Amino acid sequence: MSTQRERADAAVVDAYAEHLRLERGRSEHTVRAYRREAIGLLEHLRSVERIEVEELDVTALRSWLGERAESGASSGTLARSAASARTFTTWLATTGRIPHDVGGRLRAPRRGRHLPTVLSGDQAGALLDGLDPAARTSPIDQAVLLRDAAVLELLYSSGLRVSELVALDSAGIDHSQGTVRVRGKGDKERIVPVGAPALEAVRRWESEGRPILQENLASTARADGALFLGVRGGRLGDRAVRTLVDRHAGEAGIPRHISPHTLRHSAATHLVEGGADLRSVQDFLGHSSLATTQIYTHVSAERLRRTVDQAHPRA
Repeated sequence: MSTQRERADAAVVDAYAEHLRLERGRSEHTVRAYRREAIGLLEHLRSVERIEVEELDVTALRSWLGERAESGASSGTLARSAASARTFTTWLATTGRIPHDVGGRLRAPRRGRHLPTVLSGDQAGALLDGLDPAARTSPIDQAVLLRDAAVLELLYSSGLRVSELVALDSAGIDHSQGTVRVRGKGDKERIVPVGAPALEAVRRWESEGRPILQENLASTARADGALFLGVRGGRLGDRAVRTLVDRHAGEAGIPRHISPHTLRHSAATHLVEGGADLRSVQDFLGHSSLATTQIYTHVSAERLRRTVDQAHPRA
């Protein structure tokens, strides 16, 4: 199935390149660059978003740009990527491959270094401590809340990417060592520590919640040892994780959009603020370059500056 999908994507990219070359009169250098961007976007849809081309929306486009930003792409590179994505989505819509052009709402990042949004310690606590399965009467609702608590705890405790979290199998959690085995970008494996509250949340989910959702396994669904399940029993998807994070953040009174990446950024920032060295944080996050990790020193400095501005009488 994946080979068939890859062949279909390759055909789309070939047709797009011909359009750029013959109808738009773009240079071979530009065609190669736009082709490379289109290939990257389609690979992201297939491996991370797990959606078809016709399901492409601005959320998926932003997710792709966010992944590129995390890999260390400069703001200028991201701006060019956004422009090429808009060209690609216009062509997809014009040729009837997607229902309408979704790229118009994709905005290039501002020039200059962008500091990621992070939660305060109090906000993280409110989010993680606010889930009470006992408040639900339905066994399914209780199971879902146990799962959501484990998802939130693990995202914040171990700084996982959402793609890494949904790919986890139950065998990837080592309760005796307090670690999780993660396969990240470039198929690189790393072992990340898991905090005690997250381990307990995962234990409760596996023993009390997972069996209930497992019973709902549809005949066409395959859990394949997945750690986290959806309500129909199959492996939990990326979009479902984004939805549950944002919903529970709203219920916790956090007055802005929160994504799984916000929890990852928050975990890294709080580590740096607590005195962790950058090399350790780099290993924790699975960054290939220390330059990517250094953003968190800027985040901490910016938070300190805001605190001084608000509290110091002569700031």
